[in-house]
Amino acid sequence: MSRNLAAILGGAAGAVALVGIVGLLIWFCLFHKRGVSRTSETGSSDPSVQGRHIGVQLSLREARRFELRELSLATKNFSDRNLIGEGKFGEVYKGLLQDGMLVAIKKRAGAPSQEFIDEVKATCLAFIALIMACYLSSIQHRNLVTLLGYCQENNQQFLVYEYIPNGSVSIHLYGVGQVSAQKIEFKHRLSIALGAAKGLAHLHSLSPRLVHKDFKTANVLVDENFIAKVADAGLRNFLGRIDVAGPSSQVTADEIFLAPEVREFRRFSEKSDVYSFGVFLLELVSGREASELPSSNSTENLVEWVQNSHDYSNISSIIDPRLGSSFTAEGMEEFIRLTVRCLEPSSERRPTMSYVVAELDRILDKEMSLTTVMGEGSPTVTLGSQLFRATK
Repeated sequence: MSRNLAAILGGAAGAVALVGIVGLLIWFCLFHKRGVSRTSETGSSDPSVQGRHIGVQLSLREARRFELRELSLATKNFSDRNLIGEGKFGEVYKGLLQDGMLVAIKKRAGAPSQEFIDEVKATCLAFIALIMACYLSSIQHRNLVTLLGYCQENNQQFLVYEYIPNGSVSIHLYGVGQVSAQKIEFKHRLSIALGAAKGLAHLHSLSPRLVHKDFKTANVLVDENFIAKVADAGLRNFLGRIDVAGPSSQVTADEIFLAPEVREFRRFSEKSDVYSFGVFLLELVSGREASELPSSNSTENLVEWVQNSHDYSNISSIIDPRLGSSFTAEGMEEFIRLTVRCLEPSSERRPTMSYVVAELDRILDKEMSLTTVMGEGSPTVTLGSQLFRATK
């Protein structure tokens, strides 16, 4: 009798799982059909600097399914020479496809599903992962790293992205190649910030909206033209449960990007992305990891330190000295004020990413117009070096 009951329950569970899978597939198809009319930066228009709804373009193409042998050939059997990084998803390899395209291949660490789950649940998770890969690969934007496709063979999962040659912004600010940060003037850092903001704002404008959940400086890449592209959008959705350390007096370099509501309640939202973006802005202007800044051993102290320094009595403790005189006092003040707003402990008081885009665009335009006349002796421009002298 117990065996019959087990068989009935097993069959019912399988039926429920099948219905769920079919439902997800139907939802995915309908979602694509509803589509979106306005074009993104991949097409012709930028997100509106007036804070209007930012255009979305979802391609109807499906995610490409790569074969494992293709990826093995592209990476020379995943040679250590082609290993270019490692993140939460796993190791990242540089690969050259047979058609000549350079790609970045993320190899998932461990099995694609949790231990001790039955075959039906594993099948459901595999379908969900496939659908998520198709969804993410359909998102096209100039400031997002494109997910080209996936591979799921031999109990292994891989994600294939476009290859971005200049790596992450973190390397140029404080990594191995930190000497290159001397070449990144304030205007260029503003441009990088604006590009990353547009990428995040685009994610938040999707329907359904997509929260990044892991935005940080290391996930902002720059291409050969130093155009910023946000990487790993939605990648946490492949990883199942999000393990976030609870409140602590000590935070790691990655944890400092997490908003207070994420650390305390695991509550992700567009506004938690905005907080992470604020930490990114702080690293851009300081040229240092936020976790290594004074009084940054907790998120609360980090916010207090920025706010206390915002009165310009201690402005030099924030600004990267390598910026020299490449900024105006007004532009720097507005940039730091925006940073403080993004770092508001209360999520309701933080701006939207569309507002951040508009502000950064305005600050950059002003900096471009003012700093271009510095050499012409304009008396109305206060340089960075003059700002430092004025605060002593």
